[in-house]
Amino acid sequence: MTDTWVALEAGADPVTRRGALRRAYESYATAGRVEHPVRSVVAASWRRSARARVSPEGTARVELSDDELAAYRDAHPLARVMPLFRELMGAYAMDGEHLMAVCDAHGRLLWVEGHRATRLLAGRMNFVPGARWSEAVTGTNAPGTAIAVDRPVQVFAAEHFQRPVHPWTCAAAPVHDPVSGRLLGAVDITGGDRLAHPHSLAFVGAVARAAESQLALFAPPPDAGAVRLTALGRDEALLVADGRKLRLSPRHSEILTLLARRPEGIAGDELLVELYEDESVTPVTLRAELSRLRGLLGPGLLRSRPYRLAAPVESDYDTVTRRLASGAVTSAMSAYAGPLLPASRAPTVVRLRRRLADQLRAALIARGDPGLLADWAYSPWGEDDLPVWRALASVLPVPQRPAALARVRELDAWQRR
Repeated sequence: MTDTWVALEAGADPVTRRGALRRAYESYATAGRVEHPVRSVVAASWRRSARARVSPEGTARVELSDDELAAYRDAHPLARVMPLFRELMGAYAMDGEHLMAVCDAHGRLLWVEGHRATRLLAGRMNFVPGARWSEAVTGTNAPGTAIAVDRPVQVFAAEHFQRPVHPWTCAAAPVHDPVSGRLLGAVDITGGDRLAHPHSLAFVGAVARAAESQLALFAPPPDAGAVRLTALGRDEALLVADGRKLRLSPRHSEILTLLARRPEGIAGDELLVELYEDESVTPVTLRAELSRLRGLLGPGLLRSRPYRLAAPVESDYDTVTRRLASGAVTSAMSAYAGPLLPASRAPTVVRLRRRLADQLRAALIARGDPGLLADWAYSPWGEDDLPVWRALASVLPVPQRPAALARVRELDAWQRR
């Protein structure tokens, strides 16, 4: 196989591969061994699923009631491209007895449409609108794994972590906000063995790109001189300035984040302290880094004495902060794509990252909304957050509490070591 993201190469026998995968799955389930023909992307997903304590015999749970779902998806950015999804995928799903599904960035299914008999079968495993199919909850599956790895992926038969999903094949691709780069969700095609072909993965990837192109048409024209910085949940920030989209290096990401927070400017010696843990780093090193950044941005945006940006910067960090300050916790959570520059060790970035996470965590616990708490608890940054798991366990309906309580006990025991 030449492409690890494709489940079944052209010409391969799905029946033979299905049997080999079933044997490999049982080997992993009983002995923890990954054997041929399990792909590396699937093996990594199985390990993440096991760490998240996903039950191999379980099924997805429905988190949004009909009324909650209707309001949530009407306000979701992907609602604007649903006509496009239906135009490109609707007939394909109906003719092939497949399903078209669209989920949000947390893996909650917002729309599931297609062949009626297939919808009824899928409903038995809760592949229905309002159910959460994130990898941390439901294990390896195309929409959940596409969100986890942020790229198109195909999952076939026993590659799924949960046994009730083994009869199915799915291919999904993430969809991003074309301006900020923020992950909005994923589009998925689900059905039987006929989808186990490279064409289905290429198809769903093309649909996702078409959706992003249409979302770009809906975006308001950029203000003259507007600068936008996206730094949450990513180690390399994205800067949009004067119609250009720049992916910054980790160090340049840190510098822009600090300058965006200080529009009045920062003196060189102060910036040195805010950026570097190592006191042996010299001002010459910082000046060289700033010179490279000026060359990337152009001479008009970065000024010196003190170092500052010539135009106001709208950052996703500030967006979350403003929404929290106004009490809009749900809106703040929807804008929070993850910790600020998570790999950064720059002292001031670390302080800003902790402050925002602490503020948002406290707001979520005070609100006590099960859906919002679950969004945090089942995220990569929240999987070990004991206070949030405790809050979640206390507000979940009784039938849904055991898994959360088990996680609380596990985290509590780990922290007592």
